[in-house]
Amino acid sequence: MRVPGAEELFRPTQPETEPVPEPEEAPVEHPGRRASSGRVKHEEKMTVYISAEELMDLDHARLDLRRVLGAAVDRGRVVREAVAIALADLDDRGPDSDLVRRLSRS
Repeated sequence: MRVPGAEELFRPTQPETEPVPEPEEAPVEHPGRRASSGRVKHEEKMTVYISAEELMDLDHARLDLRRVLGAAVDRGRVVREAVAIALADLDDRGPDSDLVRRLSRS
């Protein structure tokens, strides 16, 4: 009795097709030299801990943006845009930036 080999057992059942890439959007320009990376595959990961209230606020903002834009925007995209805006403001206004002002209070 012949036992099938791994190539026969684990062969593709459908013809291989190339995956459809997600549409890439051009980086969005903000004041100064900063732009968010937009909607592309990201290689780096950062974990940020936030309160339940902050997460709820982020989800509400995401849903508000969905209503305004008519398209789904994920949390990561909102956060990347917010970071780009904050860093552009820091580049432009330095010690007078909103980021410095807010961090100085804490």
